[in-house]
Amino acid sequence: MIKALVIDDELYAREELIDLLHDTDEVEVIGSCNNAIEGLKKINTLKPDVIFLDIQMPQITGIEMLSMLDPDTMPKVVFVTAYDEYALKAFEDNAFDYLLKPVETCRLAKTIKRLKKECQEQDYSPLVNEMLELIPCTGHNRILLIAPADIEIAYSDLSGVHIVAKDTKATTQLTLKVLEEKTPLIRCHRQYLIHPQAIREIKLLENGLAEITTQFGHQVPVSRRYLKELKDRFGLS
Repeated sequence: MIKALVIDDELYAREELIDLLHDTDEVEVIGSCNNAIEGLKKINTLKPDVIFLDIQMPQITGIEMLSMLDPDTMPKVVFVTAYDEYALKAFEDNAFDYLLKPVETCRLAKTIKRLKKECQEQDYSPLVNEMLELIPCTGHNRILLIAPADIEIAYSDLSGVHIVAKDTKATTQLTLKVLEEKTPLIRCHRQYLIHPQAIREIKLLENGLAEITTQFGHQVPVSRRYLKELKDRFGLS
């Protein structure tokens, strides 16, 4: 059963969506709230698999709320909106899906089908008790096993954690924290890890930021927090 949290400031829309989710027999609505502040608290305490999130809310919008969450532990996000112009923005921000109000039963069923598949992916947690020799990645009805030495970048967004190698981009169920602890990848940004041997250039920017260019031409941001550690690693002043 998929555990869901519904966040919407409109009472009628919130209750209608909860009823539709109950009717699917695939989703357990473990909570609901009418604003982003309460939503943040419930996400952290209830740990839902997915949040159905209104975009246009007073004080803090749905998109603004997502920027306050930890990408490593963020649930799947389905935007629910009455405004078509927000649909493209939702996907630019890597939401799992979006639904237009009023929510249609057939469209919701497609979202639930995709969520069910994602939430039932194989649990790879037993693999993280020691250093990983291969990184399991999923996609297109297959499992890819990628050696850490072949990885240039790992990064997270709202749709999951992604692995980038020379000619491959894939999604893994492992978190950035696990990859940081169990592979040679190092942190260069809150949402990015990089293999030290893949670094070909570090471009220093304004305000203490930087940008890495990798062996195969990928661009990776470096935040102020991790730039000093990166310089120290390579003996740079």
